[in-house]
Amino acid sequence: DARIGADRARTLVDLLLHGAASPADGPRAGLRFVDRRGEASWHSWSDVAGRALALAAGLVRRGVARGQRVAIIEPTGPDFFDAFFGALCAGAVPTPLYPPVRLGRLDAYHDRTAAMLRAADAQLVIASARLGALLGPTFEQAPPPRGWTTPAALYSDDAAAHARHDPAGALRAIIASAAAMGEGIGPDDDPDALALVQFSSGTTSQPKPVALSHRALLAQERALAAALPEPPKGRHTCLSWLPLYHDMGLIGCVLPALARRSELTLLRPDVFVARPALWLRAISAYRATISVAPNFAYALCLDRVRDDELEDVDLRRWRVALNGAEPVAPSVLRRFSARFARYGLRREALTPVYGLAEMSLAVTFSAVDAPFTSVRLDRHRLARGQAMRVPDDEDGALLHDRADAEIAERALLGRPLPGFDLRIVRDGMIAPDGRVGRVEVRGPSCMDGYLDRPKATAAALADDGWLDTGDLGVLIDGALVLTGRAKDVLIVRGRNHDPADLEHAAWSAPGVRAGCAVALVDDDAVDDKGASQPALVMLVERAHDADPSTVALLPTTVTEAVLHATGLRLDVVQVLAPGALPRTSSGKMRRADARAGYLDGTLAPPGAVNTLRIAGAYFSSAAAHVRRRMRSALDDVASSTRDVLDVVAPPSASARPEAAGDGAADGAVNADAAADGTTSGAVNADGAADGAVNADAAADGTASGSVNADGAVNADGAASGAVNADGAASGSVNADGAASGEVAADASTARNASS
Repeated sequence: DARIGADRARTLVDLLLHGAASPADGPRAGLRFVDRRGEASWHSWSDVAGRALALAAGLVRRGVARGQRVAIIEPTGPDFFDAFFGALCAGAVPTPLYPPVRLGRLDAYHDRTAAMLRAADAQLVIASARLGALLGPTFEQAPPPRGWTTPAALYSDDAAAHARHDPAGALRAIIASAAAMGEGIGPDDDPDALALVQFSSGTTSQPKPVALSHRALLAQERALAAALPEPPKGRHTCLSWLPLYHDMGLIGCVLPALARRSELTLLRPDVFVARPALWLRAISAYRATISVAPNFAYALCLDRVRDDELEDVDLRRWRVALNGAEPVAPSVLRRFSARFARYGLRREALTPVYGLAEMSLAVTFSAVDAPFTSVRLDRHRLARGQAMRVPDDEDGALLHDRADAEIAERALLGRPLPGFDLRIVRDGMIAPDGRVGRVEVRGPSCMDGYLDRPKATAAALADDGWLDTGDLGVLIDGALVLTGRAKDVLIVRGRNHDPADLEHAAWSAPGVRAGCAVALVDDDAVDDKGASQPALVMLVERAHDADPSTVALLPTTVTEAVLHATGLRLDVVQVLAPGALPRTSSGKMRRADARAGYLDGTLAPPGAVNTLRIAGAYFSSAAAHVRRRMRSALDDVASSTRDVLDVVAPPSASARPEAAGDGAADGAVNADAAADGTTSGAVNADGAADGAVNADAAADGTASGSVNADGAVNADGAASGAVNADGAASGSVNADGAASGEVAADASTARNASS
């Protein structure tokens, strides 16, 4: 049984070694990466473990301490897994963050990522050369104490090959090396130790750093294994396009595949969004039995996948199509089931679920291998907090596809997983079935808390283990039904309404971009007579291919769709360009930010991305990298000068302090930027400086130019650019980014400090 070793694992490192020990003559086990052309590369779990252990040895040599957070900014690919499992094997705590995928919104990206680096107290950032070259403004706001580096800079192929053949021996070598370096360095075998910092999605507030232990993550993996037992014949294999910085992609897909010693096929999220048909084609080609997606992905397939893209597609082996992470629309699932039934999709495969990052992922599952179910509730009673079912028609049939303003249809999200508890709390008391209240959950995979945020933790997590999810819901026949988010509820004429109901109705209007609508109430609106009158507002993005006449009618068609489905009349419909609505890192609408943008008139699509804009982004980032490093160098000079003055007897004596621990002789300073992202130069104590910097973005396909400290950029396409820091620093600096994307300074540049 492939699970025996997994069930004995105490930490995620144990789980990795379990996967790496997959029998060579057994079923294929590992990761398959599929690119936008449909071409695949294969990496066995032993390959993954070998590279991760080699990278871990590099982190230990750098002195990364046990429990320190290592931020990982990598797209879906082998480098992400090298960094993620490598950090774990070194005793560090991986903290996945999303890469800058929307180049038109880089300023907002830098602000949010810097905030997450500070919240996680990340000591080191691991990023590809291409991405690291763009992260200068992020690091300028939140400089990681140990800088940034690439996975390739931390290990060699020879070291990875050696570790691959003897993973346990490689781990023992890491432990021995760590012990020689001192206490507090090296892997931790404590199951209660911090294993992962997973940021919440941030739909209603800024993303919070969720602290998850090894014990919690392994408990979640085992709960998923119990909910998804192996099929009667063969075994489960999974395919996912979900981002690996998202809990559903990382915890829900990677850990189960590793524990089962099975295969996991991965597409990049941007590949799916550009061509949703590739998701279905890959499920067919690689005979996946499990695939997971939020509701908008199923809607996107209905909107964007053409029949001619599905020639020879066979979905009969897709046994479990999980739908979670956002409100589940029963109408979307019915349409998806009907549309793709001709390709072999079973209606029983569609499985609504419920979970959240604070519980490591899943809390409830609806029945697997049974058709999903929904309930029709009286909308007016629901607005008052009561879930009253609407009876069937006279012939017993449910008119599911008939939009009815009196009816609110909700998907049943199933019962809690074994070992988990769920209750509905209203006015401080446990609510009976049929009454809406706050959803509280408890279980073995619950977070330890929000990292270094005791007040936020105390507000959400009680001493007895009950977690307030912030969701509103009701129990019907013991199954969970969600009715909205507490912070998102729209209060219209004294009644509570779930904005998702209005938004799903808006999606149905021709010309609306799938999944791109936000409903809100403008409490400061005034009517035609100047009197205060709250307005019900719908923000929608137009579809890319919508013709002008359709777009012109959107205010009318959206209003009619919402009125027909919910009985609520919109006061304002604002039609926006594609991409104007703010999104979370996982693609969900950030309603609070959308409301703020509407009120202050700042909602706008991202800027056009072209060669000049990309080059400008790299130039701006290179300048930010240089400014940060120059400030760091000057801080070092000031510190060294103070040290010299403390020990020099004659005030006029000249001294050259030794740079501790860098091995440079006679006061030389080794900044080792190739390893830690810092730089050094010949710096005089008076701080006078200017130096030529080679930004060398050739590895990223961009050109660099002449950049002055005042921000002037000459995009002359030169291979390198001169950066004049106007007295900020002195010395010749080689910022060769071709190999690692970092600024690599001469490791033995002399530093003079005069008293």
